[in-house]
This record gives sequence, structure tokens and C-alpha cells, in this order.
Amino acid sequence: MKLVDIYKLAVDLGKRYDIRGNDLSRFLQEELERFDRLTEAEKEHYDLQKLEHPYSDTRILSGDPSTEVHTILCGIDMETPEILLADRLNQKGHKIDMVLAHHPEGIAAAALYEVMRVQADMLEKMGVPINVGEGIMASRISEVKRRYLPMNHQRAVDAARLLDIPFMCVHSPADNLVQKFLDNIVTNAEFSTLEDLLKVLRSIPEYHQAQQLKAGPKIIVGNGSNRTGKVFIKMTGGTAGAEKAYEKLALAGVGTIICMHMSDKHRTLAKENNLNVIISGHMASDSLGMNLFLDELEKNGISIIPCSGLIRVSRVKDHDPH
Repeated sequence: MKLVDIYKLAVDLGKRYDIRGNDLSRFLQEELERFDRLTEAEKEHYDLQKLEHPYSDTRILSGDPSTEVHTILCGIDMETPEILLADRLNQKGHKIDMVLAHHPEGIAAAALYEVMRVQADMLEKMGVPINVGEGIMASRISEVKRRYLPMNHQRAVDAARLLDIPFMCVHSPADNLVQKFLDNIVTNAEFSTLEDLLKVLRSIPEYHQAQQLKAGPKIIVGNGSNRTGKVFIKMTGGTAGAEKAYEKLALAGVGTIICMHMSDKHRTLAKENNLNVIISGHMASDSLGMNLFLDELEKNGISIIPCSGLIRVSRVKDHDPH
């Protein structure tokens, strides 16, 4: 596959499993209307890829898009050390055609905040009115935008460029895949308590392996005998959501949250609102999402060399996990 084809596949899968479904067309139409209102000077700096899809955290970061790719070095966090690792592996006779990261780098990291709007839609599906979801997310999106402003976004990208190694990141599309996968698993599983739900998660290979590495699913609010109630799964949306979301979720009837990670402040707010919380595990959850994407590459004959926290589990020989 060519580098550009891998990128297009990631975008297509992201759209297919986006929780917004047909609303994506409206989203993109609104973006086109915003673009048309820009001045010519403003259009000069506009990211035209935003007119095609809403995943600003997924980009080809360096390299010729027409590059033929046969072997990928892939991990969750691929930064300058991992770029150097790819170069060293090439020196040792491994032909690494491309480095693939999950977490965004370069312009994809600088624009991470733009993908967070989907969290309002996620809240709406749990029973929180969309106007409330958009309202509480607005300040959180601004906060993340400011937090990323001073970061050295291009550090790893510059390393890849200087070493002439194609570099790409796939964030929200992979998170959409794990979101859909877990939604299906939890919807069709039988459970009553948090301990039951933990067993469901730990039956998934990535979480099973993460458990052996002491980084598997854990209850951080509530206890194993607590009944779960309605379950909210939070795997996509860029990063952690708004602090006010916990109160709104509780009012909407949610009993348990499953998410990749949670800060102590957010944990306190969840506890104050009597919400149970299961941390599924950050690397394990990101690995699951990436694996579902990497399987599609493997079907096209691409070899995957995992590193940097990626727990590689191939489902190519199994039935369609979606």
C-alpha cells in the first residue's frame, strides 16, 4: 500500500465507526461554510483536509504520500527515540518503510482540541441534552487548546524528516474503532456488578495481557459488588472531557463509566455524583483500537513491528470484530 492509501483507509474507518453517523455530513457542510466565509489571507493558512474529515489529530506528518509501504514500526507514543529506533533497525537490516504513531504529533497534536466536539454527541446518546453537552464542552475545548499552544509539536516530526522516514499518526479513527468494539461487547454481555464487568473486559486479549503487566482494567470508584446500572463508555473524543459532565451523566441515569484514564480531580467528581468508574487501561485500550486498524493493513500484506506500548493482537484469521 502507498502511504496515502493507509491514511485514506484510516479516515474511511474513522468515518464508518464514528458515533455521529449521518450527522458527519452536516458537520462537514458546516466546515465548508466556515471556510467559504474566510478571507483569502485566512484561507492561505487553512488546513484543507478539514473539509474531507473531522479527524485533525490524524495526519501524514512527513514523507512522500506515494511511498510504497511494506513494513511499519508502530507504537502508541512514537517520538524522537522511536524515530531513532526505526533508523537503527534499518541499519541492522530491517527495512522499516514507515513509522506509525497512535498519539498525535506535529500539526495533529497542535489541533487535537478540534476533535473534542464529538464528546457532546457522546453525552447526548447517554441522555444529556445536546445543548448542555455543547455548553459544558466549550470551556474544556478552550482549555485543551491553550494547554497545547506552547508545546514542541514538531520535535519528532523534524527527526523523521531529517532521517527521511515517513511518519504518520492515527488517533481518533482508532479510538472510534475501540469505542464501537467495546460498545458491542458490553451491549451483548451479561453482567450485573462491577466485578462482572471487569471479567468481561479482561476476557479481551489486550486487556488480559495488560492485566499480566499490572496495567489492566481496575475499579477506581465503587467496589466489585456494586451494580453497574447504565454504562457510559468513553474511548474517543481526543482527551478527557469536562468536569461538569459527571453531574449531567448522573442526572441522565448513568451508573458506571468505563474510560481509558481519569485524573484524581475527575475521579473525585465522579465519586461525589455516585458514579462507579472502571479504568480500562490506557495502553491496552489504545492498543485495541490500533489493532483493529492494523488488522486491515495486515490483510493488505503489510508487516507490523510493534513497540512503544503497543500490545499487538491480530484478529485477521478470526471473524470480523466489528
